[in-house]
Amino acid sequence: MQEGSTQELHGSQPCASKLEEHAGPLTKRSRKAVVTGGGGYLGYNLGCALVRSGMAVVLYDVQKPKWEIPNGADFFKGDVRDYDALFKACEGADCVFHVAACGMSGLEQLQKKDQIESTNVGGTKLIIDGGNKLHTCVLRPPGIYGPEEQRHLPRVAVNIQRSLFNFKFGNHKVQMNWVHIGNLVQAHLLAAEALTSEKGYVASGQAYYIHDGENVTFSEWIVPLFEKLGYRKPWIHIPVLLVHIAATVMEYLHLALKPFFSFTPFLTRNEVWHVTVTHTFRIDKARSQLGYKPKKFSLADSVDHYLKTRPIGQDDHTFFKMLFAFSILLSLVFLSFFS
Repeated sequence: MQEGSTQELHGSQPCASKLEEHAGPLTKRSRKAVVTGGGGYLGYNLGCALVRSGMAVVLYDVQKPKWEIPNGADFFKGDVRDYDALFKACEGADCVFHVAACGMSGLEQLQKKDQIESTNVGGTKLIIDGGNKLHTCVLRPPGIYGPEEQRHLPRVAVNIQRSLFNFKFGNHKVQMNWVHIGNLVQAHLLAAEALTSEKGYVASGQAYYIHDGENVTFSEWIVPLFEKLGYRKPWIHIPVLLVHIAATVMEYLHLALKPFFSFTPFLTRNEVWHVTVTHTFRIDKARSQLGYKPKKFSLADSVDHYLKTRPIGQDDHTFFKMLFAFSILLSLVFLSFFS
């Protein structure tokens, strides 16, 4: 369902890139695949891989991809909450990759809960209800990175340049997982194979964690971004509670200023939790049942690509620095009041 919780239903990196393909039995028996969320980073890259494997692909989304739609793929504009549009897009499809999602990172997390639930839960229910007899499985990836990724790396890079990340917080031993777009696409293709009769429907009804195959410490993993931007690693350490309160203040300021001015908080409360609590997962099941073999990728390569393709020119950082300073000040007042 996301770039965060992805579901396979069986029944960019620009497309010129060479992501590894594993769609043997799938391409032999399937003629058409639908990718919901096909306008997003994961959906588009997955669609490209399917096209290269010889399948006809429908990229279904409310927004058209920012990249060129490849030959062999069609864009169908529609909402996953629209049953009639979904039914029309999926007509004649042999496989549906459901990767549409809402509210998974950054500003999207601050949308109304009913909108997030209606998309992530309601949209998935519509797709399943629209099927006849479906073999399904779920893929559970962590944060996604790679060339042309739009949600994480550019936002962190801009905030580093605004001097909003010149500090560190939390335990430096906290670990997490990340997944490169190439590995995640590979996992989707393998999962689709594992939902075919040739593979004995081994993945049917199963859930699989997917990542790069290693646990990383976020403060160390992100060092290449600081170095290549020309900044030194943060050395000032501030309490997690202070950062959490500042993130809370930023969220409320966002809501208050939304009618007049929209900005993305440098961190949300959910993101503070993600970088301060160890959350790692095993991918043994995906390795054994799907044949998943994650390739080795480096964040530094993605940073290099970002630096080559980022828009030229810098915005005015004064407002954001003042906003951040104000949120920290309110946090200190809060802490002193309850201490």
